[in-house]
Formats: sequence, C-alpha cells, structure tokens
Amino acid sequence: MMAPPTTAGRGAVACAAAPVPRRSLLLSTAAAGAALHSEQLARARPLRLARNAAGAPAKIRASADAAQAATFTSTDEALAWAKKDNRRLLHVVYRVGDLDKTIKFYTECLGMKLLRKRDIPEEKYTNAFLGYGPEDSNFVVELTYNYGVDKYDIGAGFGHFGIGVDDVTKTVELVRAKGGKVTREPGPVKGGKTVIAFVEDPDGYKFEILERPGTPEPLCQVMLRVGDLDRAISFYEKACGMELLRKRDNPDYKYTVAMMGYGPEEKNAVLELTYNYGVTEYEKGNAYGQIAIGTDDVYKTAEVVKLFGGQVVREPGPLPGINTKITSILDPDGWKSVFVDNIDFARELE
Repeated sequence: MMAPPTTAGRGAVACAAAPVPRRSLLLSTAAAGAALHSEQLARARPLRLARNAAGAPAKIRASADAAQAATFTSTDEALAWAKKDNRRLLHVVYRVGDLDKTIKFYTECLGMKLLRKRDIPEEKYTNAFLGYGPEDSNFVVELTYNYGVDKYDIGAGFGHFGIGVDDVTKTVELVRAKGGKVTREPGPVKGGKTVIAFVEDPDGYKFEILERPGTPEPLCQVMLRVGDLDRAISFYEKACGMELLRKRDNPDYKYTVAMMGYGPEEKNAVLELTYNYGVTEYEKGNAYGQIAIGTDDVYKTAEVVKLFGGQVVREPGPLPGINTKITSILDPDGWKSVFVDNIDFARELE
C-alpha cells in the first residue's frame, strides 16, 4: 500500500509495505509491528489526583502493580521532577530492507561509524547502531533488519533526519559520487538563511543536510509531522519534560515548525515537529519506529505522562531476560517514545 502524499510543507516519501515485524529484545521495538499494535490497543487511563478526607491532594501511584512506582502530591511537583530528570535523546529506531547496503551508505556517504551490531536469530532480526560518537554521549540511529523483509512503507507522517556538516556542497558531492540520491540541491531553507540539501538513503528515508560547522552533535534532528502543533508542544513540554527551543511560522509555504529538546539546539539532537496548514492526520506506515530517551526513573516518568493525559502503552518495568527497565508511550499523534533507565542503558553498553 502506498501512503498518500502530504498536501503541504516539506515532502514525505513512501515505499511499498511489507508488514512482517518482530519484537526487539533490548531497548528498542523497531521490529515490533505486531507487538506495537497490541500495545496501542492497551489504552492507559489518564491518572487523576485523588483527594483525602481533608480535601488535600492524596498521594498517587502510576500503577497498582508497580511496587517501585513513585508518588507525586501535585501536577506542579510532577512537572518539576520531569524538568530536572537527567534526560537526553539516546537513539532513533527504524526498519530497513538491506542492512549491509544501508550501513555502507551511512558510513561512506554520511560519515557515520558502525558502533555495534547485534543479531537475534531466534527472533529473526538484526540491529545495527551507527552514529558520529559513542552511544553513551551521542545520539545515534538504530537500524532493524527483519529477516526476509526488504521493503517498508515510510508513510506521510515521518519527515526526515537532520545531519549538521561543515560544508553542505561537499557532502552532497560525496553522496552523488557514491551513487546516492540527491533530492534537493544545496541552498537556503525555505523562509530562512541556513544552507541545506536533501538526500535519500537506500530505503527512501530523507536526510536534511544542514550547514552547521563544528557542531558537537552532527546527527541533530528527527522531524515528525503533527496535526495540532500547540497540542504536541504542550505534550512534549509537560509529559516528556522537553523545552520549546524555538518556533517558526512560514505562512508563504503554509507550515510551522517547533524544535523540542533537552538542551540547546546547536549542541544537542532535537525533535522537530512540523504542522502543515490544514492537515490534521498522517499515514504513518510501518517503517519508522520510535525515539529512545534516557531517564533516571521509568516509574516516575510513566506517572508524569499519565498525569498530563499521555498514553502509556507499556507499563514501566524490566524487559524479560535483560532487566533493562523501560516504559513506552504515545504522543497525541500516535508517535512512540521509549524511556530507558539510564543506569541500565550504561550497563548494556559495557
């Protein structure tokens, strides 16, 4: 099935669907189409503040069966905790049809390094982690290859990944020389001055190449389209503890973008939310998976998400056989994020 094109704003890509996903064993569930569907059906009820006999807010728990669940006495307390929690974007997870071909493109054309590779034959999938620095300090991509599946539907909701480079023109020339596809030649961004270009990887995922000399975090953006920008901003600020770093409206091109993250945009990877005028829903396809975010406490994180109307699709707790604690949530547009315990994640990298 082909995803419908977007009606405005920055373009989307789509390819033929082949939904044969598997569940990932570690931090991601990029291979988890069927499992994700079942998780989405398990709607979590919003958590409301109870009051005791004296009328004061009673302590609340995120889950009756989560013995380690923390409590908050007010939404202000929950919001303050989320803002000071030790969070950062860890990796972005998505599916590819030819792992070796994609690794070759990312390393030779985009300058990434293959950080590690993991094959899970009993689950019939392989993961590869690539980026511009160690996983304990850099944002990276996690590619998932499901045995025998060579095509996915990217959908119209996913936008692009962003990579900051010293010289956009030289990067585009290298991509072209290696046989890569250039979909937008170097030039100023619509409605701005930053020099950008667009290229596509072998699966059709778009990469925005931004001229940003000396950036400490070259893999700098994940762009997703949303149907209500103010609603999305509020969710990521309150439920996820992010900051609105900047917002830019482009009426000439009928779209608005908001940069959300856990630190300055020039030093950290960010989530770029795009609202195209008049478009409230997007077909997501089955290719893009999720963003993983580090946290000091997955139990408190799930509680905060529920307090602010978010949907927890996997209750906080350890993954079977690994004991890495995670919790999975959906934003108002259905985009998934997985919060991962910081100490457990560090242990996985040892």
